[in-house]
Amino acid sequence: MHLVTDRRRLIATGLLLSSSGWAGAASAPSLAGPGIALALARARAAAISDIRYDLALDVTAADRATGSVTTSFQRRANSGDLVLDFRGPLLSDVMVNGRPLAADTRRDGHLVLPQHLLRTGRNTLSARFETPIAAAGAAIIRFHDDTDDRTYLYTLLVPSDANLLFPCFDQPDLKARFRWHLTTPADWTAIANGALETKTTTGSATRWQFAETQPISTYLAAFSVGPWTHWTSAPPNEQPITLYARASRRAEVDAEAQIATNRAAVDWLATWFAVPFPFAKLDLLLAPAFPFGGMEHVGAVFYNEDRFVFREPPTLPQRLGRDQTIYHEICHQWFGDLVTMRWFDDLWLKEGFSTFMAARLQAELQPDSDAWTTFFLSVKTQAYRADQTSGTSPLWQSLDNLDAAKSNYGPIVYFKAPGIIKQLAFLVGEDGFRRGLHLFLQRHAYANATWQDLLGAVGEASGMSLEAFGRQYVLRAGMPRIDTRLALDGARIASLRLVQRPVRTLPGDPGGTWPMKVRVRLGYHDRDDVILDAQFNGTTADVAAAAGLPAPDYVWANDGDHGYGLFLPDARTTEWIAAHVGTVTDTLLRAMLWAALWDVVREAALPPARYLTILLDALPAEHDEQLSRTILLRGAAALDIYLPEAKAAPLRPRWEAALIARMDDPALGYGLRKDAMDRLIATARTPLATDRLRALLAGRATLMDKPVRQPTRWAIVRRLIAIGATGADALFAEEQRHDQSSEAMKDAFVTRAATPAPAVKAEYFRRYFDDPALNETWVSESLGAFNTVEQAASTLPFLRPALERLEWIRRNRRIFFLPGWIDAFIGGQVSREALATVDAFLSAQKALPIDVRRKILLARDELERTVRIREAAA
Repeated sequence: MHLVTDRRRLIATGLLLSSSGWAGAASAPSLAGPGIALALARARAAAISDIRYDLALDVTAADRATGSVTTSFQRRANSGDLVLDFRGPLLSDVMVNGRPLAADTRRDGHLVLPQHLLRTGRNTLSARFETPIAAAGAAIIRFHDDTDDRTYLYTLLVPSDANLLFPCFDQPDLKARFRWHLTTPADWTAIANGALETKTTTGSATRWQFAETQPISTYLAAFSVGPWTHWTSAPPNEQPITLYARASRRAEVDAEAQIATNRAAVDWLATWFAVPFPFAKLDLLLAPAFPFGGMEHVGAVFYNEDRFVFREPPTLPQRLGRDQTIYHEICHQWFGDLVTMRWFDDLWLKEGFSTFMAARLQAELQPDSDAWTTFFLSVKTQAYRADQTSGTSPLWQSLDNLDAAKSNYGPIVYFKAPGIIKQLAFLVGEDGFRRGLHLFLQRHAYANATWQDLLGAVGEASGMSLEAFGRQYVLRAGMPRIDTRLALDGARIASLRLVQRPVRTLPGDPGGTWPMKVRVRLGYHDRDDVILDAQFNGTTADVAAAAGLPAPDYVWANDGDHGYGLFLPDARTTEWIAAHVGTVTDTLLRAMLWAALWDVVREAALPPARYLTILLDALPAEHDEQLSRTILLRGAAALDIYLPEAKAAPLRPRWEAALIARMDDPALGYGLRKDAMDRLIATARTPLATDRLRALLAGRATLMDKPVRQPTRWAIVRRLIAIGATGADALFAEEQRHDQSSEAMKDAFVTRAATPAPAVKAEYFRRYFDDPALNETWVSESLGAFNTVEQAASTLPFLRPALERLEWIRRNRRIFFLPGWIDAFIGGQVSREALATVDAFLSAQKALPIDVRRKILLARDELERTVRIREAAA
């Protein structure tokens, strides 16, 4: 179907925004309230364009950076006053087209530029400013390396902290060209979005000047400075890539492998999209104490140092996870950086596509990686878990103010979106999908787009109307439950239908059915399986070709994982899975059948104790590292969360013995044995397990004839502290003396958070809010230890205070901190009393922001499920 037809359909159903810009405008003073309102963004996008920032920053002081900025832009005629954003502590010497403007009129992080100082056409604005440098809560993050007493700085502006760093027009659709000038201590190195042009050292300082960038959004602007060590790869006729890391960790960095993975991703994506790499350079930074897995800054991708530098031999899931992060961030150079969402209500566009394309890329570049199994285990299952709750939301999330954009990040954007995109690709076909993405990237290069633009391009390329797809998957919250209806006539199939309905009734749900195409597997033990396509027409998909076929041993309604929904097995299939899942040779299918069995547990239709028995019976034959890790994690949840201790205690000896046997099995590879050890550490309770942990610390026991290293040693100490094991405090003190690594202080802080003593818990809780020197990443990593489930009774008194601080956290912490905080404090509870505490808080806080309420509901509904399963098991 041609684009004009698609556009008319979308306009008729209210799904299409103007592609030429925001509609409407209001007076500037009325728009200059706290944050960056949607109305302000619309007005500015209609008023100015072709922006350039020339930025100079001096970062030689310890706690603040001083700077100046010269900004030029085109202004349309009769567009009124203009609002400038800046939340930093000091703004001065403001000049608009050579005329002074008093900076003391700044309010709520905005300065109004009156129209009598502005021109139609080209305008120039200049100002001086200061911005803080701190371990947390600043646009410039400071990290001090206690190993060698060196300091490193880096920026992190996403989604709306560019205006904390410098005066700007901080919204994603006002793209600008950036030129950085940085003054640093003489022995430091500087990295920024543009290529380095000049470097001049005078006395104790060096001035770095970088080339102007292509147009980029303000949240993608970045620099980093410090005594970085580096590696450069510059093959003939290829783009140079430089990797930077802190000097104390140089010997630990496998730089060649990391650079090669980034380069392979660039090459593959440029070919697949048929769009060349869109920026002038590519530098990589391993950022210490980085709060995200990675950040796709143009020209300077930042990666989480702790996830990229392995302190002990990595398992397969760890290696694949690092590669997936690289693929995700490099894909962002096209989806997110080259083409950027117009507003953060369409955040899913960049995050969902980058996650999906990372899996595509990994499947191509690493064909032995079982990339789609990884995708199912790490992406789809997390999407389903969130999308079943009353805290779910649509992919497109209404956003009235950029200040709230942090809350749009979460499992719906990161996990549901790529799952939906996989269904979209299957629905329209590979050729139409690929040509549609090329069309989308070409049309909106170095500019902005919406989800309607994306579906319009894919619909045009594939000749398929995607109106219902957009309405049901993008604008509607929730997900379908798919039930299998198999009718037999003797030993033959009389009929086979799939029936969908919403998993949960949500307030304001517009109704309708989800368009979906799936593949249905009929499994047999005595003949080849039969795979049939099925497509929903309303609530039902009739699998007509199944009629007359022999009765199958089982039916799986989502073969290949193309569909999106809760696919619950019928009773016949559930019993077959319970008896035979370990014999299924296809890894993705086996993973999906294990997940289906776990879904039955979570529906309180299969006792957790029975699931654990099935798992332990099948475990010796399971040799896939990713799947082994997943089913053992679920087994641990069944044992420690879903079963009351009176029911769990009789099962622990077999569980621990099975893990120890797996650790010691010489026929298994490192990854399987290491994962068994990790599960033993996480669940150790009886002397059988705790004695082995003590032996590992003392060197009397090994893994594959090698002593355990960090961070496993700290994990053992943390577990022994958490369960109140005899002598745990002495082991903690000994590990502090033993560990001289760069991560020792952080690991000790995280481990001590597991101490059961109420005074220690109270001290940590106070420091989480009152210690400005405490790095945010240290806090995040300690929350699980603080809320260890064995201590649920002692941490329950902190639950209500933790909830009462959520709005402060929303304002003052990074993107992923808020959901992590909620998941830790609610997820560490298992009782009906804790559920009542959460419900009482929600009932009392009628004015709680909807995004915060949704995040609480995600965790609250999981707690309710836990309580229901535990009560049924008891």
